[in-house]
Amino acid sequence: MATTGMLQHLCRISASLAVLLALTVHVSLPRASVPAQAPPSAGHIVEQQQLNSYLQKALSRGPRNVVLFLQDKMSLEDFTMYGGAFGNKQDSVFPNLEGALLSSSSPLVLPAVSWPASNAVIGQLQDHLETAPLYLDADTLGQLRLNVSSPALLVFRLPYGLGADLMSAKEILSGNDEVIGQVLSTMRAQSVPYTAIYTGLRPSRVSPRVRRRCVRDTVQQVNSASSSLLRRQLPCRWKRGEETCILMWAKSLSVSILRRGRWEEYDLTPATFGKDVSPKLHGSSCDRTKARLVLNYQEVLGHSNFKLIFVMSQRHYKVSARRWFTLDMVELEYDGTKATFNGSRHIYAPAEYSYRCQSVTSHRWPLLVPRTSKDPANQWRVVFEDFQIQGFNVSGGEFSYASDCAGFFSPGIWMGLMTSLLMVLVLTYGLHMIMQLHTMDRFDDPKGPAISVPQTE
Repeated sequence: MATTGMLQHLCRISASLAVLLALTVHVSLPRASVPAQAPPSAGHIVEQQQLNSYLQKALSRGPRNVVLFLQDKMSLEDFTMYGGAFGNKQDSVFPNLEGALLSSSSPLVLPAVSWPASNAVIGQLQDHLETAPLYLDADTLGQLRLNVSSPALLVFRLPYGLGADLMSAKEILSGNDEVIGQVLSTMRAQSVPYTAIYTGLRPSRVSPRVRRRCVRDTVQQVNSASSSLLRRQLPCRWKRGEETCILMWAKSLSVSILRRGRWEEYDLTPATFGKDVSPKLHGSSCDRTKARLVLNYQEVLGHSNFKLIFVMSQRHYKVSARRWFTLDMVELEYDGTKATFNGSRHIYAPAEYSYRCQSVTSHRWPLLVPRTSKDPANQWRVVFEDFQIQGFNVSGGEFSYASDCAGFFSPGIWMGLMTSLLMVLVLTYGLHMIMQLHTMDRFDDPKGPAISVPQTE
């Protein structure tokens, strides 16, 4: 566990080191007083909580009209490569950004911000400003009139792309800088104090070594979590000797009884499935044609001894020329009383398969029905969610291929087929009637004598 935690920590920090440059610039009127904030120490990675603290201090006494430039990707290397950091200032693609920094009353540069913190910046700003973000572009900003007393969160999405050559990224960053300059110029023209923030959603460059290590550690953690999950979700199994004979699994298993006009429910799942859970299965049995799984419980809905019994059978059907198994009955046995649900009508599968259904209940779209109208089962409800069972031909201690209860032809498909068939019949009838029409073989000529049609024809 300690090793896993260390790997997670290293992966998270390594990703942060290569990630984001967050830049907070306060560009305000000369009379506006903005509190200055100390930048983090060199090499420090700003996490989500610390970034939230920076934003809170900046917005508590500073301008509450916020302009957020949100770039798809951003890394510190973008500024060292294209910002003229090695004496070639004339090649910088960030002139407007540099000008805003120089003219700002209290600029703050955060060279390294963790990935989760940068993704949460919009939510943090919403919480501080108590207003929803307004997504704009530089051309429509001039139509908006801001108010000093009313906070506003203006978001400008900036693209980022890295093509086959380095000039593509340089041109995109240069275009983004022009958008920043246009927006800041429009804000200054409105004479409204504001706070501008420039950051990215995720890193544009990650070291290959860091990426490989993070992916490898993540895969190991996922595999470990999956193995742990499988251990917790082992099905209920009954063995005859060393051979697994019956398998049963349900995500949720509960029973309810009707008392004084109310349904009282009891969840049997924690006592049946889970890590280090060993259900009591005495009374279970199986052979080539019969299988019986008995789950024994204590103190269920006021009954000291309670049993949930699955009775299955398999036999050869001549019509399909194969063997099928059915869940004949589900029985509730408690304090000498037995409630029986019949399931053979709906719950069946080929003998080599397991049976699976998302929901097996006795009250809503029931697959289990009381055996008779006077059976005690009428006072009970059973509910199995994500239910799977196999009582025959279990191989390797695992479920065989599952025969699902959801048929291929759903009610919607049947309705579509019947509607289409009805339309085809109507069209066929119409075409048949049109084909029966015959043209007249005699026509009346107004210049000649009238046609006389004898009544005998």
